[in-house]
Amino acid sequence: MPAILYIKASPRGPRSHSIAVADAFLEAYQEANPQYLVTTRNLFEDDLPPFDGPTLQAKYNVLHGLTHDPAQQRAWQQVKRYVDELKDCARIVMAVPMWNFSLPYRLKHYIDLVVQPGLSFGVNEDGAFGLIPDKPVFIAYASGGAYPPGSGAAVMDHQKPYLEMILGYMGLKDVRSVRVEATLSSDAQVEESRSGAIAKAREMAKDF
Repeated sequence: MPAILYIKASPRGPRSHSIAVADAFLEAYQEANPQYLVTTRNLFEDDLPPFDGPTLQAKYNVLHGLTHDPAQQRAWQQVKRYVDELKDCARIVMAVPMWNFSLPYRLKHYIDLVVQPGLSFGVNEDGAFGLIPDKPVFIAYASGGAYPPGSGAAVMDHQKPYLEMILGYMGLKDVRSVRVEATLSSDAQVEESRSGAIAKAREMAKDF
């Protein structure tokens, strides 16, 4: 059975705008594609392994062609489990709020775990290349402000540009997204933005 990996990067549960949009997208997609199994990885509930000394040294050993000692090998196998999950799924859906103009720290932790030499990217004479097979990725973004391209505020957006760059670095280039903007505005404006994003997400689910 093909799998959708659903990565939740918000701790706000039903109050989360990004989760509401991602949930609506998944609901619409599964209505038309019931054969897909959803595996949810809630980054604020999962016990992510630390990116500590043994893991970091294991990474450097790979970069320098060295072998792992037992502690490094155990740490590397934990990392590999998360990378394999990205490789094995057929689709990826993400719910991502903006924190301090960037990503929640738990999502950054997850990224630091999965962006690894020999597992999710390789390097040759032409530079780095992704090792995760490309597949559709849908991202529901939410942000307290609005950062339209070409505006003065766009330079402050380190959420969408960074996340989509690092996904592409691993080989995931087929990224589609919707954003609920200005969530710190009036209730009416927020509802309009959220409702519009949900409607757009449901429409996008038809071609995913």
